[in-house]
Amino acid sequence: MTGPGAAGGREAAGGREGATGPGIRRWHAELAWLGRGDVRSRVLIEASGGVFRAVTPDVPAEVVPPGTERRPGLTLPGLANAHSHAFHRALRGITEAGQGTFWTWRERMYQVAGRLSPDSYLALARAVYAEMALAGVTCVGEFHYLHHGPGGSPYPDPNEMGRALIQAAAEAGVRITLLDTCYLTGGLAPDGTPEPLSPVQQRFSDGDAGRWADRLAALGPDEHGMLAPHARAGVAIHSVRAVPPGQMHPVVEWSHRLGAPLHAHLSEQPAENDACLAAYGTTPARVLDGAGALGPRSTMVHATHLTHHDIELLGGSRTCVCLCPTTEAFLADGIGPAGSLAAAGSPLTVGSDSHAVIDLLDEARRVELGERLASGRRGRFGAVALAEAATVAGHTCLGWPEAGEIVPGAVADLVTVRLDTPRLAGATPATALESVIFAGTAADVTDVVTGGRDVVRNGQHLLVPDVPAALTSALRPLLA
Repeated sequence: MTGPGAAGGREAAGGREGATGPGIRRWHAELAWLGRGDVRSRVLIEASGGVFRAVTPDVPAEVVPPGTERRPGLTLPGLANAHSHAFHRALRGITEAGQGTFWTWRERMYQVAGRLSPDSYLALARAVYAEMALAGVTCVGEFHYLHHGPGGSPYPDPNEMGRALIQAAAEAGVRITLLDTCYLTGGLAPDGTPEPLSPVQQRFSDGDAGRWADRLAALGPDEHGMLAPHARAGVAIHSVRAVPPGQMHPVVEWSHRLGAPLHAHLSEQPAENDACLAAYGTTPARVLDGAGALGPRSTMVHATHLTHHDIELLGGSRTCVCLCPTTEAFLADGIGPAGSLAAAGSPLTVGSDSHAVIDLLDEARRVELGERLASGRRGRFGAVALAEAATVAGHTCLGWPEAGEIVPGAVADLVTVRLDTPRLAGATPATALESVIFAGTAADVTDVVTGGRDVVRNGQHLLVPDVPAALTSALRPLLA
């Protein structure tokens, strides 16, 4: 595959050409996960043009070609962060002072949203995406609804905030799916009546779905939904709280016309379900199904509080579900029915959402740990299933099915995790994947390659040299 995904990695990630010749790179991985539970030793991985060309296990070190790079530890495909709100990173830690609810947390989030400009959003998102890259993320799905200026006034370029996110991803060396979000009402009251937009929410709204579609068209995606070599367009319905059913069709139609991913928040809070029942007489999942928003290109985020019929509806339509366990835990949202959803047929992915933590290994294992807490049983999701959720399934739900695997023809993304850290010391080749998924953290990632180019080397981000300083500089004015 030599299409846009591969080109995006080359142009966005920077780095050097392989020592073996222009455009050719080779790595010799001590261990590499090649999918389907297959962890192999001494794997020679070759890439050119940002795409894997050959993957050969059991190659002795003494016969690898000159200039081949050694990769001690376990090498994985790039990780996909399927659900991100970049500006929520500003809330890390500060909302843990004192007790509160999802709704009080949301008010603090609105305060941050009210202070952002295109320039400050670029600085913040670049630093946040660089933090993701350090954690092994090579692709992010940005659920983007902060569209306009204060009071809802459009910028001269009505997509200026979205373009800032696209630029931020390029400068941090990751691919992005910009999930441009339709957000029209302030929510649903407990009795089901629509609530007006708050002053800050005015920044999120285009007024109606037709004007949302017009603005998205002005963003300039091509016939395949590509916005840049490293960026593609997707769409999102914020939630049944924020988009009435009669306004959902333009979003669905846009997804169908360009084959673009469609995402939506679903049943994150019981109060959302109760208000939806009062407003429409049914559950949020059925409302979205009635609008044609479910299906193999669709991803429902959270899906925490579902009925048995909701689960059958999602699974039967092969709708993907993105779980965000750290955010769901930090906000006391609950534990979603991951096992039942997978059994019904829904692919599962993971995201860091509010970025209370940016660690896709942690997100993945919490899917299984949540199942254990809810069911009292171990082993619903093994390391292979969790690794697939964080790699190939995540890339696929973001519209990059050519990424997320170490196989010839796939985008050349690699993440290497050392096995000699305090957390992983003693790991054996036979259970290396289990050790990394159930005990590893983002701090164990040493090297990241996106589209054949280095982004992180020996734990150092090559495009944003001091990520903590970049985060501090971006966050300080927002929290003053």
